Formats: sequence, structure tokens, C-alpha cells
Amino acid sequence: MTFPVLIRLGSLTVQPHWLFETLAYTLAGYVYARDRRRQGDVVSKRTRWWVIGAAAVGGFAGSRALALLEDPLELQRHWSEPAFLASGKTIVGGLIGGLIAVEWIKHRRGVQVATGDLLTVPLIVGIAVGRIGCFLSGLADRTYGIATALPWGVDFGDGVARHPTQLYEIVFLAGLGALMLAWTPRLPLPGDRFKLFMIAYLAFRFAIDFIKPAVRIGGLSTIQWAALAALAYYAPHVPRVYAGARHD
Repeated sequence: MTFPVLIRLGSLTVQPHWLFETLAYTLAGYVYARDRRRQGDVVSKRTRWWVIGAAAVGGFAGSRALALLEDPLELQRHWSEPAFLASGKTIVGGLIGGLIAVEWIKHRRGVQVATGDLLTVPLIVGIAVGRIGCFLSGLADRTYGIATALPWGVDFGDGVARHPTQLYEIVFLAGLGALMLAWTPRLPLPGDRFKLFMIAYLAFRFAIDFIKPAVRIGGLSTIQWAALAALAYYAPHVPRVYAGARHD
């Protein structure tokens, strides 16, 4: 396999990252609409659109901001270049930015009920599909792992066998999705499904980023520090969510 793996659609040649990111949003939207029809919603349609809008804006801003902070020296050198400032995204930043924006808009509109459960499965589907595009994009995507001698190491085009961390994440998300389906009926409170997703995903990202190349501050990458901060935010809920998920 030669990276990047370009996708041919008739006479068009498409970058895999663009194609699978588009597919990720499409499938996530479909799953959300399906689940909302089947399960109903805890808020009105109008309020849900406020929540989705806040999540989209906050997610976009957070994903860009954290991506820029991944390499402070590069940011210092190129901070005045529009192309540099517009490039790069990170899912951890998107999730945290979206969470902050949603909590703000809920506070402004007096919404006190948890609204994240309906978005959990769409997020899992969307992230997993998007990671296929990250893998096929090779070195340009910068989501690969460090060098490894393990037999499943992947050469993305520079002659170095690396951890295919994108594939690790897809496998993790598939397992998490299956567990979510089994555990959801056991969770005691509305919102716990979303909290469980955030806790599990952020803990995974904190761990997996040890085998990704990164600029580290105090031994951790910027993404790891952000994940750790978000996990601290969710820490008071961990015992209840874990107990509910493990209850037979």
C-alpha cells in the first residue's frame, strides 16, 4: 500500500481525509436522526438545535485552538500566517470546545437537563469513520504513532515502521460502541452515557498519545494535558457511572 491512498470516484481523484471526513459527518447525522426518532428527546426541537449549533461552533474553535497549541514553537514562528492558523484540527479539542459551548448555551437558556446522551453513538461512529481517512492519508495527517518493531507496524512512506494509532483508535471505538449498547440500560441518570463516553475516550487518548510523536511539556503533550483537565472535570461522576455500568 502506498500512502496517501487516493480514492478514485469516476474521473475524480479524491483525498481520503476529505472523503472520509464528509462520510463521517453524513453517517453521524443519519445515526443521530434515526436515534432521535426512535428514542425521542429530552429537550424540544428548538433547544436541540441550539445545542447542536453550540457544539458545532465550540467544537470547531476548540479543535483549531488545541491543534495550534500542539507545537508552541511552530505557533510562535508562524502565528501571523493565515494558512498556518487555518490548518490542523484535533478531536480532543473539538470535544472539549463543544462541551464548554453547550454548557454555556444551556446556562444562557435555562436548560438544566443533560442533553449529551443522544449524541454519543453519532460521535463514536463519526470519529471511527474519520480515522479511516486519517490512516489512508499517511504522513500528511500527522496522526501516526512513533516507530515500532512490532509486526503490524506500518510504513506511511518515509521508510519507518510506525504504530498505526489510527487503527488502534478505530478498534477501541468499536469496542466502546458495543459496550455502550450493553451498558446504557444500566446507567442510573440521564447524561451518564455521554459522561461514560467522554471519560473512556479521553482516558484512551491520554494513554495512546504516549506512543505518538509530540512536543511534550512536563512529560505530556498538549493534548494529554487537555484530556487530563477534562478527566478531572468528570472525576466526581466516575464512581457513579462506573458502578452503574458494572451493575448486573
